[in-house]
Amino acid sequence: MLAMNAWFALVMGFWSILYLLDAYAKTHQRYGQRYCEFKERNGFQVTMAQVRCYSTCLNHIFLRIGQWKPTLTRIWFTGGVWFGIIAMVSSIGLLTWTLVKSFSVEKKERVLTPVMPGVNLPLNQIVYYFSVLFVSGIFHELGHAVAAVREQVRVNGFGIFLLVIYPGAFVDLHTDHLHAVSAIRQLRIYCAGIWHNFVLVVTGVLVMSTLPTLLSPMYVTGTGVVLTDVVKNSPVFGAHGLQTGDYINALNGCPVNSIEDWSRCMGAIVYYPAPGYCMPIGKLQQMSHTIPLFVGYGGHPECCSNSSVSDLCFSYEIVSDANNKEKSYSCVEARPVTEQPRCQKNSDCLAARRTVCVHPFLEKSTKLIKIMKSKGKSVLYVGDPYLFGHSGNSLISVFILYYI
Repeated sequence: MLAMNAWFALVMGFWSILYLLDAYAKTHQRYGQRYCEFKERNGFQVTMAQVRCYSTCLNHIFLRIGQWKPTLTRIWFTGGVWFGIIAMVSSIGLLTWTLVKSFSVEKKERVLTPVMPGVNLPLNQIVYYFSVLFVSGIFHELGHAVAAVREQVRVNGFGIFLLVIYPGAFVDLHTDHLHAVSAIRQLRIYCAGIWHNFVLVVTGVLVMSTLPTLLSPMYVTGTGVVLTDVVKNSPVFGAHGLQTGDYINALNGCPVNSIEDWSRCMGAIVYYPAPGYCMPIGKLQQMSHTIPLFVGYGGHPECCSNSSVSDLCFSYEIVSDANNKEKSYSCVEARPVTEQPRCQKNSDCLAARRTVCVHPFLEKSTKLIKIMKSKGKSVLYVGDPYLFGHSGNSLISVFILYYI
């Protein structure tokens, strides 16, 4: 509600200032006459909460299009008449059904939902919404203009306007000419606007549905996923983390070639034990700076002093001469460990006598995830896998530019 009030105050303040500036410019002693001549010459008009621009420069284009292929355009605009009749009958039926539902004692179902900026339309999408309205309005009025030329009705001019925050367009037709033509010719002119809006919608749907095919020469698929956005201030966001445009091809060694692979690998991370890494015992002891186990945050045992964000506690088992398994812990830098071959137990490692399978020693809800990128170092994430998935799970695409 506070944001809506701020937007309302901003819009009203803008129009008030613009209206006062226009009034001041018109009455200016030195430049007032020049300003009025400029507005009249270019078809500008400023009133309270409205700006209009009117021009005749498009008339020759309307004339050329309206006189092109008269038989074909007559069939085209006659089709618009039939569409207008069908759309009108359908609209009346839909509105009647909506009215009946609104007075029904049963559970109310919304048949039509009005678009309300700031209520069911996010404020950050208002620019897109009104841009679409503006393009649709121009296309609508262009249909009227071309149809008028086709039916020999003079077009005086074409204009655009901004009313508060609503952008639109209009066409100025000669009224006497319009009333002089037959009813069917008037219908062709009146229905041309909604007919061209329908054509614009169908064209948009076709372009949207065929966009992957149209852009396929520029992209490659089936080799990974690319992040189209990363939630800011999330655990994986940052200069050393993930950023928009990063190309990911593996999660914890699980190949990611599609969105389905991404979901499958994330499921494996959540529901299956984390992989271990084959580390030579000598190298492990050399890298280790372990301290005695202590109870850390949340009651989980720790073997690192947390003085470095790159260190992580790993656990492993050593088999003694009496075949007794002894569990040990080492605090080492995580990145060199994750570059070793993966394993689940010591026997999975080559040279098993001199190598152990080390596992991240983390609480149950915490996972170590190694994110492989096509460029730069891999990203190591330690935390809740659900939080990691929320940071980018719905913001990925399989369309990767060739130059990546």
